[in-house]
Amino acid sequence: MSERFAEAPRPSYRLIPSQFPPIGLFDTVTRAADLEAVMELVGWTNDRLVADRIQRLARDEWVYGSPNASIVMAAFLHVAPGGMRFNGPDLGAWYAADNLKTAAAEVGHHLRRETVARGVTTMARTYRSYKATLIGDYLDIRGEQTLRPDVYDGASYAASQVLGEEVRSSGGAGILYNSVRLRGGVNIAAHRPRNIRDVLQADHFEITVFAADRRIDVRKLASRRRQPKAGA
Repeated sequence: MSERFAEAPRPSYRLIPSQFPPIGLFDTVTRAADLEAVMELVGWTNDRLVADRIQRLARDEWVYGSPNASIVMAAFLHVAPGGMRFNGPDLGAWYAADNLKTAAAEVGHHLRRETVARGVTTMARTYRSYKATLIGDYLDIRGEQTLRPDVYDGASYAASQVLGEEVRSSGGAGILYNSVRLRGGVNIAAHRPRNIRDVLQADHFEITVFAADRRIDVRKLASRRRQPKAGA
């Protein structure tokens, strides 16, 4: 089959559970050598998986010295044990969506699976949203559900992880694909940290799911403003 490439939607959106607070380890370091020293100082290299993963990234792919660099690097260094759709367990990727509705459908699916696994009827979780510009040309497999049914499998990531790691090893930017969780939605798996630009934290949302049905409730939370001091 012929391969197509396209740019990612701009901007793109990502939701991260608020229970994992942003730690600006990479944001203020200006040299790769300093970064390794800081990682060791704060204990990141005590986690052998994290230490091994950063060595799998070429140094010219490391992101540091810019706002929210730590958020980007965490996506590649902190990986689900079995990997995700387009990455195995050895190195992560930056997953994003064309809009917040698609992003909510994706995280809501995984939250519902957790709800069922825990044997509870409903779960709610708070997420931080990030907006970013993804540069590069992405392998475009949108509309290829019939041609690539194994890659679009709703339950198994076996074939899609193989494709994703092939794209990464070939030097590709990543993959542009239809959302499996929301009809009409578009997702991106970005395999190059340096291609993730202008990352901005935006609103917080509470997402509620139910074990017995596919409904996802999304509630935007009020911005937290500093209260004036007494007598001010």
